[in-house]
Amino acid sequence: MNPKELQSCFYDSREMRTHYRDVTLHESKVDNQKWTTLEHNGVIFPSPYKPHGVKMLYDGKPIDLSPDEEEVATLFAKMKSTAYATKTIFIENFWSDWKQVLGKKHVIQKFELCDFTPICQWHLKEEEKKKQMSTKEKKQLKEEKLKEEEKYMWAIVDGVKQKVGNFRVEPPRFFYGQGEHPKMGKLKKYINPEDITVNIGKDAPILECPIPGHKWKEVRHDRTITWLAFWYDSINLKEFKYVILDASSSRKGQSDLEKYEKARMLKDYIGNIRDSYTQNFKSQNMIERKIVVATYLIDRLSLRTGNQKDDDEADIVGCCTLKVINVKLLPPNILQLDFLGKDSIRYLNKVEVDEQVYIAIDHFIKGIHALDGNFLFDELDPNILNAHLKKIMPDLTTKVFRTYNATITFKKLLQETTSSGALEKIVGYQQANKQVAILCNHQCSESKSHNAQMDKILEKVTTFVDLVKELEIDLISAKKGKLPLNYVEGKPKRNLNFIRIKKKTAQTKAKIVKMKLRMRRKDDFRILALETSKKNYLDPRITVTWCKRHDVHIKKIFSKSLLAKFEWAIGVEKEYKF
Repeated sequence: MNPKELQSCFYDSREMRTHYRDVTLHESKVDNQKWTTLEHNGVIFPSPYKPHGVKMLYDGKPIDLSPDEEEVATLFAKMKSTAYATKTIFIENFWSDWKQVLGKKHVIQKFELCDFTPICQWHLKEEEKKKQMSTKEKKQLKEEKLKEEEKYMWAIVDGVKQKVGNFRVEPPRFFYGQGEHPKMGKLKKYINPEDITVNIGKDAPILECPIPGHKWKEVRHDRTITWLAFWYDSINLKEFKYVILDASSSRKGQSDLEKYEKARMLKDYIGNIRDSYTQNFKSQNMIERKIVVATYLIDRLSLRTGNQKDDDEADIVGCCTLKVINVKLLPPNILQLDFLGKDSIRYLNKVEVDEQVYIAIDHFIKGIHALDGNFLFDELDPNILNAHLKKIMPDLTTKVFRTYNATITFKKLLQETTSSGALEKIVGYQQANKQVAILCNHQCSESKSHNAQMDKILEKVTTFVDLVKELEIDLISAKKGKLPLNYVEGKPKRNLNFIRIKKKTAQTKAKIVKMKLRMRRKDDFRILALETSKKNYLDPRITVTWCKRHDVHIKKIFSKSLLAKFEWAIGVEKEYKF
């Protein structure tokens, strides 16, 4: 990769500032504007925060806060109406970090005496002001923001202008995590130019740092990697935040194509792989036996591999990190798995397994003394497992099984759909997608407005049902030449037209069917993340060919962002076979 120009991820001077800890407030003038600035380790950064001056209460009394203290208090006040603000872990982490901002001698010493209501009310009023803005005002703000960000949205890669993905450095906020993450509520640090490593071509000019007098942490010229910039996550220090090319870029499209081609290649090997691991369920070599049983579970249940976690990380589990407490054997050969998977989403499944797998897992449990905290595959890790798989098929890893099984399951379910109407075809597609989401455990929280939305649709259905009853009476009247039930004197005589009433009746009945289908879909999919499968696991060429064969417009299936991401797949012939 040889970018001639890289305008990406870097804030303008108003958006770059240091972490709130160990800071000294200053005031300075930049371009004749007054800025609050922060000093951190001797380096001064402009601060984008504009104090609102609304005082919170402590022990019932108004309290003056410095800008950095007020900023953190405001972040919490904005969360007051959410479930997070009621969670003990969230509150404890927030209070621990905010105390460091306040300092030991601050008048605020106990969280229980803090009342954020005045700031919360101020925030709600500000939000209401935004809602009251006219369409024209909103459009103008959007255009101004787009114009300001335009220069950061593109990179020249090998002489071709490519769109950059998420180029924004994450602003200060709380860490939320998923489920009961042990770090939820901790304050994210500000990212400075000195935290960011940039990757550009050797001959490309070094991108100017947005804050005069400061510089990037490092400038690399590595053609073997695809990221344009990175920095460490301030909460999970083992993780990185990357700026990469947009999903619609040709390079990202090539990467997706390679991923699905690898899954497609697995189709030619899967029979031999399954024969191989089945023959070794009784292996006397314990490592080999654990490898084949783990491969069986990853293949048959589409489990993620799983890595070891530190004590301060969410206790999420994959196949290699299953513990005895996560596994239950039920006679004659039923395996029950119960654990928190990626994003702390619970995986609970009872499945019938091969008899030898059942016996092997029972043997593993007894061999490690059946303590709840012990790992089922105690001598196994993802590196050992992937090294074994690569001996079977070039570049085969455990991730390929998940993509392969999702796609092959989806393809089979689509082939079984027999719907004829346009709407029914789309429902059939969504039902196939639903089964893949269940297979891969793609769940999400139920929307707070789900019940209200369902009630609203049901109300419309009831109204249309009543209308149909009236229209059917009108049909009988029109047939006999009588006035309709709700005829109003002076209305055109077309109200008496039998054909028109019959047509309206049919149209209203069609609306009822459509709304009932919508209700069923919303209820079926309320806790499933269907877009995850389409975005990451299902070969898009299968969707494209299905649309072409069934005369369904691709825009009915793929969102605007997915159409851009999978542009490389849109031209595939309808004869394509996975």
